[in-house]
Amino acid sequence: MLVATLLTASTTGLAGVSAQEAEKLGKSLTPIGAERAGNEDGSIPEWTPIEPFGKASGEFPNNPEVEADRPAYLVSAANVDQYIDKMSAGHKELFRRYPDSYKMIVYPTRRVANFPDRIKEETIKNATRASLNGVDDPQGAFVGFPFPIPQSGAEIPWNHRSKWRGENIRRYNNQMIVQLDGKFSLTKIVEDVQFDYASIANPNPAELQPGTTFIRYLSQTISPPRIAGTYILVHEKAGFGPEGRAAWLYAPALKRIRRAPAVCCDNPYEGTDGHQFYDQVDMYNGVLERFRWKLLGKREMLIPYNSYKIAGDSVKYADIAQPGHINQNLPRYELHRVWVVEAENKPDQRHTFSKRTMYFDEDTWNIVMIDDYDHQGQLMQFQEGHLVQFSAMLASTTVPEVIYHFNSGRYFVTAMFNEDEPYDNTVTYDDKFFEASSVQRKASK
Repeated sequence: MLVATLLTASTTGLAGVSAQEAEKLGKSLTPIGAERAGNEDGSIPEWTPIEPFGKASGEFPNNPEVEADRPAYLVSAANVDQYIDKMSAGHKELFRRYPDSYKMIVYPTRRVANFPDRIKEETIKNATRASLNGVDDPQGAFVGFPFPIPQSGAEIPWNHRSKWRGENIRRYNNQMIVQLDGKFSLTKIVEDVQFDYASIANPNPAELQPGTTFIRYLSQTISPPRIAGTYILVHEKAGFGPEGRAAWLYAPALKRIRRAPAVCCDNPYEGTDGHQFYDQVDMYNGVLERFRWKLLGKREMLIPYNSYKIAGDSVKYADIAQPGHINQNLPRYELHRVWVVEAENKPDQRHTFSKRTMYFDEDTWNIVMIDDYDHQGQLMQFQEGHLVQFSAMLASTTVPEVIYHFNSGRYFVTAMFNEDEPYDNTVTYDDKFFEASSVQRKASK
């Protein structure tokens, strides 16, 4: 049952909320727009944000206090009906398919996610000054989340896309395709990313508006040998169509970098053998124009949360992979409030999915689950992102992310770095690092 009034506002030309409404931020609402209070029965507590601790490099995500929690209860095939109203369609399907092995270990809910002061301050200002024209043209937002009190379905994905993740980052993004018997093939990727919009170090931040480059991204494939040396360069921009993203691809066989308009939407990501579309990276990214976006409201749901164990260096990739689904002894689930958004494919815009139901954590604006449907109305895929907070940066993200392919029984795991180096948020880049000519020189060495 939805716990908020259904909202079906148009996504055309919406302005910010009133000053009176914005006054709730930092009071009854957290500075980024979540309900500060817990729920009626206390199963969801009040927001109690942490202070930063730890290192910005050389350290896997962790929170010893949270990790010391004991499980609250176990959901299995024997008692799943008691919790069915708290589940996504994807979780229901996994219980239906794998009643003997699938389970959810549920822990006490911890609402400790926090953000740097400037992100919170600018988010409060954005509530009245930011607006969205159509679905891909935001304007008037600076630094923080653009739409802390959302009025439409399309505003919420913009909160996810423009979220604070640190100034810059270098990370391993290792991926595996898991077959029906649990065997897997591994791809190793190193990514460099500069976050131009959500930057607290920039004294003159750019407005999030059409044409603004808000993320610069470069990936290098390390292995397997057949695709090693592949580079993908992306300048992620606000706007729609080809103006919403500039992308280049360096293929070792061609020995040159070229523009790559296919780095978009439901085209398969290089090296994933069709198991991940470009717009499934980071759960969802890229232009919104191919869908109609409807804000359905808010629900209390069991979601992957504070999953430090599955993200940490005590777990090997082989520990994660099992037949049918990941090793369910590793994730942590908690009961949280999530915003529910439905994206319906426009009749005149091609996409593999006819509908996506997305679930956004209210405390971080991260997408944590997506139900993906085919054009016959059948559940085709389920995406699950395991949320952690990098406490030194006060930045939250999902690692790893899983895509279950219900038509084949295989699944795809991405954003793993357990057996490699942890994130480095201290890296810096010169002005030319994310230029195509620089990538050409780097790749040709």
